[in-house]
Amino acid sequence: MSDLVLGDDGNHRCGWGVSTPDYITYHDTEWGRPTTDERTLFEKLCLEGFQSGLSWLTILRKRDNFRAAFADFDHEAVASFDEADVERLLGDAGIIRHRGKINATINNAQALLELHTTGRTLAGVIWSHEPDPERPAPASFVDVPATSPESTALSKELKKLGFRFVGPTTAYAGMQAMGIVNDHLDGCWMRAECEAERRALARPS
Repeated sequence: MSDLVLGDDGNHRCGWGVSTPDYITYHDTEWGRPTTDERTLFEKLCLEGFQSGLSWLTILRKRDNFRAAFADFDHEAVASFDEADVERLLGDAGIIRHRGKINATINNAQALLELHTTGRTLAGVIWSHEPDPERPAPASFVDVPATSPESTALSKELKKLGFRFVGPTTAYAGMQAMGIVNDHLDGCWMRAECEAERRALARPS
């Protein structure tokens, strides 16, 4: 896979972002764009957990099924799921039928509910681990890490708060997807747009 690819529309993209129409849409409209919305952050964190050991494209193509199965990632609804819901989800061929990951998603909804009772937010926790916004743009895939000191620290804090399936690699992938870091390559046509959104964003406290 080439690091930077010129698309049919004349725009350069990160190489992974041109391999399928699904990836083009995700790359151009979502990946690297900053968000502080609690539901969106919870969804992204859960889906990154489901992705562990699998292709992200597999998760992306099942995303609507995941949303239907997990009450559109309304954490209050998911927190109330019981064993009957677990069995229902294990029988749902539209999602990844992995008991550990299903249980982790329910557990993480409960952990988020508990976090909110303390007056804190998931956005506040995650964004507090943002690395230096002025770090240079990656020139190639070699410059994009699988983990970072910040993702390791975020993983530790999330685990301390009761979250599961949030290892340093999963945490870093989440940070990329949530726009906590901008890992669009130097020369990718989406990098400047994502960076402008990041600069304009009011960081949560």
